Amino acid sequence: MPHPHYRFPPPSRRLLLRAATACLPFAMAPARAQAPPAGLLTRSVPSSGEALPVVGLGSWITFNVGDDPQGRAAAAAVVRAFFAAGGRLIDSSPMYGSAQEVIGQALATLAQPPLYAADKVWTRGAARGAEQIATSQQRWRLARPFDLLQVHNLLDWETQLPRLFAMKQAGQLRHVGITTSEGRRHRDFETLMAQHPLDFVQFSYNLLDREAEQRLLPLARERGIAVLVNRPFRQGALLQQLQRHPLPGWAAEIGCRHWAQVALKFVVSHPAVTCAIPATSQVAHLRQNMDAAHGPLPDAALRRRMAEHVAAL
Repeated sequence: MPHPHYRFPPPSRRLLLRAATACLPFAMAPARAQAPPAGLLTRSVPSSGEALPVVGLGSWITFNVGDDPQGRAAAAAVVRAFFAAGGRLIDSSPMYGSAQEVIGQALATLAQPPLYAADKVWTRGAARGAEQIATSQQRWRLARPFDLLQVHNLLDWETQLPRLFAMKQAGQLRHVGITTSEGRRHRDFETLMAQHPLDFVQFSYNLLDREAEQRLLPLARERGIAVLVNRPFRQGALLQQLQRHPLPGWAAEIGCRHWAQVALKFVVSHPAVTCAIPATSQVAHLRQNMDAAHGPLPDAALRRRMAEHVAAL
């Protein structure tokens, strides 16, 4: 993974021109949205009221397959299965290697999927930020701007966040957010949440990593900020641990048939969470993940029981 202070080469004239073109205004209404499949659980983005399924699709590591044709075919199959199951939100970043290009290739095989495209800015400086947004849009093969752009890991947020707010004000972007992961910089994150009119925040939260329950999740609810949850499976380590044990009896109370569904239902049942974004390279696992967007969710008492059970394993 590149170092967060990696310096990108100066933008070319061609890329700067493309960046300027990418910032032209566009229709703000979510015309691509379709009625969700029957029974699919959704949450509304507080700032816009747009409903999103509670399970989305991440792309960190799993879609970074380079030019490998088998890897790209597998990723395309996952994307097709995701939309077939009612999914909408796909999240990526310039930091994720070839993931953006792999997503773009997969989307090119589909006829107008109901995509909610979420990406990030991960660079320093205004010119490089504009260039990177344009390049990311090209890699996704989008004919319109992103639905959500986030300042990745708060890198140069002092420059990038005002740019994103300006784009939104000019009608060039619908939602603005910031991200972090693995519990890093929560104090800085909390400060930005309190001081800026963010539409989204993204951070780590799962059955074992629950620090976000202390301040970030309550603050998001108080401020009316949508929450994307990364690392709901601890990058697979949580499921590897859980799958050594049988499902407890209470799993049936919320319609769970596998541990992935348990782990995701715990995350999305928090009232401040809008959407969890697990990543996978396998269609079978994608379908298991999307199962968590159906059926009953645990109440507060069962959530406590779930966390206690997993902590004791």
